[in-house]
Amino acid sequence: MKNIIVIGGGASGMMAAIAASANGAKVTIIEQNPFPGKKILSTGNGRCNYTNFVQDPSCYRSDDPQFPWQVIRQFDEQKTVGFLKDLGICPKERNGYLYPNSDQAQAVADALVMECERLSIRMENNTSCLEILPLKQGFRIKTETIEHEELKKGIREKKKNMKNSGRRIQKIRACDAVILAAGSKASNISGSDGSGYDLAKSLGHSIIPVLPALVQLHCAEAFYKEIAGIRVQGRVTLYAKGQKLAEDTGEIQLTNYGISGIPVFQVSRFAAKAIYEKKPVKAVLNFMPDISENTCFAFLKERISTRPEKTLNTFFVGLFPKKLGDLLLCLSRLDLTGAVRKLSDEDIRKLVHLIQHFETTITKTNAYEQAQICCGGVDTREVDPETMESRYVPEIYFAGELLDVDGICGGYNLQWAWSSGYVAGRSAGSTEKENKKIRCLESIS
Repeated sequence: MKNIIVIGGGASGMMAAIAASANGAKVTIIEQNPFPGKKILSTGNGRCNYTNFVQDPSCYRSDDPQFPWQVIRQFDEQKTVGFLKDLGICPKERNGYLYPNSDQAQAVADALVMECERLSIRMENNTSCLEILPLKQGFRIKTETIEHEELKKGIREKKKNMKNSGRRIQKIRACDAVILAAGSKASNISGSDGSGYDLAKSLGHSIIPVLPALVQLHCAEAFYKEIAGIRVQGRVTLYAKGQKLAEDTGEIQLTNYGISGIPVFQVSRFAAKAIYEKKPVKAVLNFMPDISENTCFAFLKERISTRPEKTLNTFFVGLFPKKLGDLLLCLSRLDLTGAVRKLSDEDIRKLVHLIQHFETTITKTNAYEQAQICCGGVDTREVDPETMESRYVPEIYFAGELLDVDGICGGYNLQWAWSSGYVAGRSAGSTEKENKKIRCLESIS
């Protein structure tokens, strides 16, 4: 029986442990937090959008763009739904987005923990992995557990500095294989500290620069403080040095420091990379993305002809939120007190340009703590996509956010966790390698 240690008790770590145990392995999960699956609780605004029926290679990003899909196809969204259904999670679909029928992320975390318990997977919480040392056969793992008297007595600890208090116990363990599923630096959950990257580097792996993704963007203009709180449908197109990087459409949120909302999240990883490379980045917002410039021009002309006596400062009432309309008119530098019938075609074209080509300068992303995910991570060119095994160190496997793979919003990052965790666990738990070695030795003798 193979003895496997999984570093990280999140979605990918628990999935890897379950898959390895189902293959007959003895599995231990090492988790930094007081309980496993903590980050799952915040997914889908607490409802856990655990996958999506709309799947395409473009939903997953990586410096090695073919890699994610080679993994996803081995354990796709249908298998995810079936797997969780077997654990008791009845699916609820909303336009292809899958949630537990209870609309509670806690249910998904609980179901995974119960399955780990059923399979006798050992869970060691409040425990960090300090070192992974490859031996001739297997590995030596150095861990540190923080033991709290309050936890031992069953009392809930509420102190913010709990992680830094208590008795520290170091331990040396031996195992046959290691699955690194330690997560990324994203989110404000304790334990999302990027320690897995250091472990990967110590094993000889390269790390693609790790940057916030699915995150809000800061803008240079001072007027955002005046329009904070606005939500408007639109399109965000991102440029760096004049080159179009990405675009997305949906509800844009204007904040006191810049822009947010799902379409902003979808393009944010490209902004983060361009800023890291010290390129000037700008976003162009289109507040009427469903029509062409000529149609928009004709629409405004008709709006003028309907109420030609209106003054310009009331022209956008009913079309845009008041604060946004006021800003657009202010930036137009037209006479706000004049009747709209006096607007020339050139004036109307100026308004069309502001509505459909609203430029803003991106200065930075929000911090890792506000990001839902990171881009970058362990270079996937150094990992076998069919097994998730390291190409450098046999019996080291990777899963989840630690790798240079990030999905778009909509359940894709959890699907990546399920797929990569399953493939890593299945491969680590398999005895096929050992059987091949035995057959090879028998043929030689």
